[in-house]
Formats: sequence, C-alpha cells, structure tokens
Amino acid sequence: MEQEIAPAPKAAPPAPGTVSQKIEFGTPAFIRTNCALFAAGFATFALLYSVQPLMPLFSTSFHVSAAAASLALSLTTGLLAVSMLVAGGLSEAWGRKPMMVGALFLSAVLGMLSAVLPHWSAFLAMRALMGVALSGLPAVAMAYVGEEMHPRSLGIAMGLYVAGTGLGGMTGRLLTGVVTDLWGWRKAVMMMAVLAVLCALVMWRYLPASRHFVRRRLHLGLLGKTYALQLRDRALPWLFAEGCLLAGTFVAVYNYIGYRLVAPPFSLSQTKIGLIFTVYLCGIVSSAWIGSLTGWIGGQTLLPITLGLMLLGTVLTRASSLPVIVIGIAVLTVGFFGAHSVASASVSARAQTGKAQASSLYLFMYYTGSCVVGSLGGVFWNLGGWSGMTWMTGSLLLIAILISLWLRAEA
Repeated sequence: MEQEIAPAPKAAPPAPGTVSQKIEFGTPAFIRTNCALFAAGFATFALLYSVQPLMPLFSTSFHVSAAAASLALSLTTGLLAVSMLVAGGLSEAWGRKPMMVGALFLSAVLGMLSAVLPHWSAFLAMRALMGVALSGLPAVAMAYVGEEMHPRSLGIAMGLYVAGTGLGGMTGRLLTGVVTDLWGWRKAVMMMAVLAVLCALVMWRYLPASRHFVRRRLHLGLLGKTYALQLRDRALPWLFAEGCLLAGTFVAVYNYIGYRLVAPPFSLSQTKIGLIFTVYLCGIVSSAWIGSLTGWIGGQTLLPITLGLMLLGTVLTRASSLPVIVIGIAVLTVGFFGAHSVASASVSARAQTGKAQASSLYLFMYYTGSCVVGSLGGVFWNLGGWSGMTWMTGSLLLIAILISLWLRAEA
C-alpha cells in the first residue's frame, strides 16, 4: 500500500499556491497537458498497430500463416501487458514524465531497427522489445491523468487521450497502406518510427511535471500488496476483465478484416484497405464526446451502451456488401473507443490508492486480450472464415455486456 513505501528525497516543491491545484478543463494548462498526452497516445497506437494492415503481406513475403503473421502485433502487445505490471511501480521511483518520454524515445528507436532488419525472426524480436519499452507509457499516462486532472475534468481528459490513440491507430494503418503501395512496407514502418520521435519531442516540451504524487523507492513486496488490495476490490477486477474483452474483440476484427478484403469478391489494394481505417475518425470524436458524458450520465450506464455498439458493428461486418462492412467497422470503432474511455476513467476514479498499479492491471488485461484474442481470431478464421471469427468475437462481447450490466446493478 502506497503509504507504507518509504519516500525517496523529494525534489524542490513547485511555486507556492500551485501544489493543491489540479488541472481543469478550459485552462491553458489543460490544453498543454492534453496536447502532450494526445501526442503520446497517437505515437503509442501508431507504433503498435501500423503492422496490422501489413499482415497479409507478411504472410506472402515470409511464407507464414495468418496466425503466425499476427505475432507482429501479438508479441508486442503480450510483452507490453506483462511489462506494465512493473512499469507503473517504476514510475513511482523514476517519475511519471521521465518514464513516459524515455519509453517513447526508446520505442521509436526499436521501430527504426525493425524497418531495416532482414529476417522475420529479427523483425519479431524488435517488435517484442518494443512492447517492453512501450510499457512505460500507457499505464503511467492513465495514472498521470488520474492524479493531475480535476475530478470534473477527468472524463474528458481521458477521452482526449484515448482520442489520440485513435488518431494514431488510424494514421498508422492509413499511412502504412499508402506508403507500402508506393515504396514498400519497410519504408512505411520507418515513417511510423520517425513520427514517434516527433511525438516524444512534443511530450518532452509540453507535458508539465507531476505535482500530485510523491516519488517513492520501488519495493516489490509492497507493490504486490497493492496489486492484491486492488484485486480484492468489488468492482476493479471486473473492469479489468472488460478491458481484456473489449480490446481483444476489437483487435481481432481489425487483424483479420484485411484478409477478407484483399480476397475476392472485394480484392482491395493496401491503400484502399488503409482508407477504410479512416473510420477511426469516428472513434476519435466519440471517445472525447463519450468521455465528457461520463460525468453527467455515469460510466455504469454508458459502458453497456458502448459495448452494445461494438456487438452491432461486429454483426454488420458479416454482410456481403462492402458499404455495410465499412459501416460495421465504423460502429464497432465508435463503441470500442467509447467503452475504453469509460472503463479507463472508471478505473482511475475507483482506485483510491496505487492509481498507477490499478492502471497497470487494467492495461495488462487490455493488452493480454489484444494478444490472446487477437491471435485466437486467426484460428477461428482458418476454421470458419469470417463467420467463425465473428462468432468468437460476438460471444465475447455478449459476456462483456453481461459484466457491464452487473457493474451497473452493483453501483
């Protein structure tokens, strides 16, 4: 438990009158902070998911199956999930901002290396190391928002951060598709890494240093006690499970929709598939908007609604009409980013101690779902095509909706 961890020497305090003030919506500090966090979320998802539209090319170029090609993403998210269990605690000792900025710079360097290494195994190794490096950003960003934002501004701040992840995911997929058609996938991966460096510079320049947490030495025993305390909470473990289910189903659909669209009767190019991912704009807008509604309507009400949208979108992607499939992807995306915003804000609000650890547990489950369900979708794709894949994701979303209704009833 945090109060039992011996504090390290404190840095010089900020100017008088600022320590007790939290950042509120509409202020210059809010704008600067959220620009920096938006850039962080953008770079994280651009690096993570830029390989998603390339999976059919990996299958062809390296002679691997769809499930094996998905390792380019699943290894990254899997190691990201495990590493975040320690990353949140490390940020207590190293500081929130240094941890996040350093993680993003290192991840960009690994992205550059992955673009030039010639072999599939070497490429996968760099992607795996990127997952470890990136672990210093997402959980710490959630904790930073929970600590530094005024409670009235928490929902919209988390929504804006998630919107940044949405724009990064869209840009990564779109630019990767276009650049791949023009100059090859290696140039596309390099471009994503360069964008990540620029985002790290923005974060370093504009993100304010933390004011509302005390730097502490890492103590693994007490870190474990903090995790155990949060797992005994009545609601938090179920919110962690929601992160696993919503991320896993979303990533599975996006992983394998490309395999369906490059094949007849659609036969789309990488650029056209990338253009379809502009529906991420719907997620960007909806995450900030739904995040702002959290304070008015309540996350317990919004969570089952947004998960229901994800299920509806998944069902629509089963259609044989390309426009209906695109609408389905858009509905799924709106629901996903809304659900992620609500669940993230709910975790930050619910955790009374160890916010970084609570965020780490949520994102551990989130990226575990992305890794496990994302790869499992390849098995269902091989067995039953798109119908088999969507039966799997639809069933998991039904479970997520039932959990959200239970959380609402217990609130």
